[in-house]
Amino acid sequence: MKPAAFGYHRARDVDGATRLLAELGDDAKVIAGGQSLVAMMNFRLARPGHLVDIAGLRELDGMRRDTSGALRIGALTTHHTVESDPEGVLGREFAVLRESMRWIGHLPIRTRGTIGGSIAHADATAEWCLLALVLRAEFVARGPRGERRIAAGDFFLGYYTSVLDPDELLVEVVFPHPAPHAALTEFAERQGDFALVAAAVDLDVEGGSVRGGRVALGGVAASVVRVPEAEAVLADGGTVADCAEAAAAAVEPPSDASGSTHYRKQLVRTLVLRACEEAMSR
Repeated sequence: MKPAAFGYHRARDVDGATRLLAELGDDAKVIAGGQSLVAMMNFRLARPGHLVDIAGLRELDGMRRDTSGALRIGALTTHHTVESDPEGVLGREFAVLRESMRWIGHLPIRTRGTIGGSIAHADATAEWCLLALVLRAEFVARGPRGERRIAAGDFFLGYYTSVLDPDELLVEVVFPHPAPHAALTEFAERQGDFALVAAAVDLDVEGGSVRGGRVALGGVAASVVRVPEAEAVLADGGTVADCAEAAAAAVEPPSDASGSTHYRKQLVRTLVLRACEEAMSR
């Protein structure tokens, strides 16, 4: 299929992009890599009247570590840039980001798709949404009223919905906390498909033992979610197997053509355990 007719606008800088978004209103969508939006437009699941192209804004591309040790990634950085980490920015502290990229589609998608686009799209199974939530990332958004920082836990509202205003642009993702014992895993029917369920953990490990941690899931609700019940088990000295059981008991995933609620709960149990074991082995 082909998309419905739309107006095309190319932004020359971030301020110009936000001005265009403010002028065009709710009928405008931002496009960069277009790996999610174009597919939805082709199937007429999305019918924006205007596209604002930000792909040329090179100032939003790249990764760096600031003086505090936090990792800062520009919104136009591609998945493949993170996967290849050409300048060795990620190191051991953020190796989970590099290793998680293998779950995203196929190589052509990873070379075009952007981190900011994935997060702004707010898919409940998207790897970047899950990583941002479990690693307590912060998002920097810019609009006509200035710049604001949004905690990942406050960003996702539901199916393909976030707190970004229509005239705001996601410009940077900040990971303030190193995560040497984090892991993400998922299950899809075929390599490169959207995950049925995904699980990510960031463990607090001391002396070879788990003292606590964070657990997040995708594909079990309208957006990615933390699982405090499973986190409490880790904080109370429970085993990772106990943590996985608690995670499965805490969620009630929807049933659909791809899998029943019971099946998805079984996947949660398996994937949380697998993620914990992988994180502990680092």
